[in-house]
Amino acid sequence: MYKILEAKELAANIYYMVVEAKRVAKACKPGQFVIVRTDEQSERIPLTICDYDTEKGTVTIVFQIVGAGTQFMASLKQGDCFHDFVGPLGCPSEFVSEELDTLKKKKMLFVAGGVGTAPVYPQVKWLHERGIDADVIVGAKTKELLILEEEMKAVAGNLYVTTDDGSYGRSGMVTQTISDLVKEGKHYDVCVAIGPMIMMKFVCKLTKELEIPTIVSLNPIMVDGTGMCGACRVTVGGKVKFACVDGPEFDGHLVNFDEAMQRQQIYKTQEGRAFLKAKEGDTHHGGCGNCGGDK
Repeated sequence: MYKILEAKELAANIYYMVVEAKRVAKACKPGQFVIVRTDEQSERIPLTICDYDTEKGTVTIVFQIVGAGTQFMASLKQGDCFHDFVGPLGCPSEFVSEELDTLKKKKMLFVAGGVGTAPVYPQVKWLHERGIDADVIVGAKTKELLILEEEMKAVAGNLYVTTDDGSYGRSGMVTQTISDLVKEGKHYDVCVAIGPMIMMKFVCKLTKELEIPTIVSLNPIMVDGTGMCGACRVTVGGKVKFACVDGPEFDGHLVNFDEAMQRQQIYKTQEGRAFLKAKEGDTHHGGCGNCGGDK
């Protein structure tokens, strides 16, 4: 059992929990995720890691209520426990394995949308701890839905907050702020964008025009977290990939966002899942290691 040491609501339907999970915390790296279950019968829920403390043995998760499983999770309080807390899973962010001297020469821009702020935070924090300050854009629909602003401000080189309705910070979408920063003379060697699929799609459309290499995290389309369900099947550079076993981070300029978002809609119904399984055949899932779908 994995005890919840802290639990709070960050914004409407967005929750923050610090969980005691010593072995998981010891191995965590930015970009990875965990799978949680509240009890033996509950669904498996993959969640990207928001923070971790190897000394205290804790892992922080942030999630939004999107269904029955997360609705029940939101009711858990300090002192309650998760039945399962498995991880870290997925591939760490690529920059973690880069030489620090090379990394320090790069100008990095992180773009976080909504709950995507949570997985961006440990990446920026990791860089900050190594003397590398990155620019960060955090976007939310309204001021009330903005999360982790103070935490991000403490680790970002420059933090730019934008709201769709102009209720706080800069007004407009994150793409507008990217354009404004470039017009102001900012140069970036790489962009990391994490948030809703539609946001990442248009960030990548813009950064491709601006010739800024861009990494995205496809954690929003993960369901099972093992590749077995086929939910996060995506085409990247013309090849079939699975966000949970091959990612969750990919070259955003190679991701077929339109196909991925269309699959999300089809996958919601039992009939749709049957259709996808029949259509995609051996490449429908990639978790078993035998069907070829994970090649």
